Amino acid sequence: MQRTKITQLLKRTEPSENIRVQGWVRTRRDAKGFSFIELNDGSCLANLQIIADQTLPNYDDLIHQVTTGTALTVQGQLVPSQGKGQQWELRSTAIAVLGSAPEDFPLQKKRHSDEYLRTIAHLRPRTNKYGAVFRIRSELAFAVHQFFHERDFRYVHTPILTASDCEGAGEMFRVTTLPPGKTSVADDFFGTEANLTVSGQLEAEMLALSLGDVYTFGPTFRAENSNTRRHAAEFWMVEPEMAFCDLEQNVAMAETLIRYLTNHALTHCSADIDLFARFVDKDLMKKLDLLVSSEFVRIPYKEALAQLEHSGHAFEYPVSYGQDLQSEHERYLTERVFKRPVFVYDFPENIKPFYMRLNDDQETVASMDLLVPEIGEIIGGSQREERYDVLVRRMETMGLSKDNYWWYLQSRHYGSVPHSGFGLGFERLIMLMTGISNIRDVIPFPRTPKNISF
Repeated sequence: MQRTKITQLLKRTEPSENIRVQGWVRTRRDAKGFSFIELNDGSCLANLQIIADQTLPNYDDLIHQVTTGTALTVQGQLVPSQGKGQQWELRSTAIAVLGSAPEDFPLQKKRHSDEYLRTIAHLRPRTNKYGAVFRIRSELAFAVHQFFHERDFRYVHTPILTASDCEGAGEMFRVTTLPPGKTSVADDFFGTEANLTVSGQLEAEMLALSLGDVYTFGPTFRAENSNTRRHAAEFWMVEPEMAFCDLEQNVAMAETLIRYLTNHALTHCSADIDLFARFVDKDLMKKLDLLVSSEFVRIPYKEALAQLEHSGHAFEYPVSYGQDLQSEHERYLTERVFKRPVFVYDFPENIKPFYMRLNDDQETVASMDLLVPEIGEIIGGSQREERYDVLVRRMETMGLSKDNYWWYLQSRHYGSVPHSGFGLGFERLIMLMTGISNIRDVIPFPRTPKNISF
């Protein structure tokens, strides 16, 4: 008999015979001659109540094995529930233990702290909170692909191993096969220094200059020793790249994407999002409705700086031209000044990567960051520098070797066109959709400084 998922059972409109479910025990309550077993299979937030009674041939021996965490196979009849808060329950005709869980199972029926659950990341998806966040993560990953497919983008795969530093900051993880004591990169696997990628953007640009509109969606890595709630060493990025596209069109696409993904989450993840609205962030629904209904603010970097300088607020990091915005500045703009998402654009060229297009003022670049309340930056993007001579000058200013980027420069020789793109931090998107404040809690096995467990 084929297994039926609990999420499918809960959609049924009529009782059913010969139902088979499999899952893990959340709780068991005993009464005289029968027991209530709450079973969850991970397919949805809701448990299915199993009624087990003494008509089961192995009831007396079985019931003491049915502890929290135990994996069961249950067969029975789906019937209307006599209890409140649930439509159906399963009157069991056969129960078998697939995997027992002793009394020291770490997830008992009580509230555990996020800090504790990070130490048992292999088990935390069985909790309501983490089951919900990872289902939302799955659904939004699907929605990303759906969004771009509906708009005729091509999904491309860019390398995880690279010899190029997209951001130009040097915060990359070295990958080597050299034994201890050997240092010559000529003897290494690739014959040159290799690193884990911080972005698939440069390669995506090459494909956009052939295919038109493309996107890549995959893991990226940054060896930045920032042990904050917003930073991880391994994270996922959604990176569209669009040919024949200027900064204004790029900003419009980023806003459309956020609005689309928010709508998708509200429509397809309502039960899981409701959990976070009740127990994590009481204002979550109001914030998500704002993402769907409000126009995002667009403001140049200089004006954003003026708003901060004239605010009278005592910031930990002083505000000054030529400095990047800190998290406290980003949150002040979104939470205190505008009270909604904000695009800041035209940043000084000295604080942005080499590939961003130099504006006519010779001082700023055609760049944009999307800032959202409580998180700060969630998207960073730009119009790319399509002019060969200007790109070379910027690389020389930043001390980058033209030899390492010969292929990137060559693309500006052969039919170069204006093109733009951005990167959406997928974990920060999940934080936005759930109200979770720590990036470690929206990715199954977080990689942060001094932490590579599991």
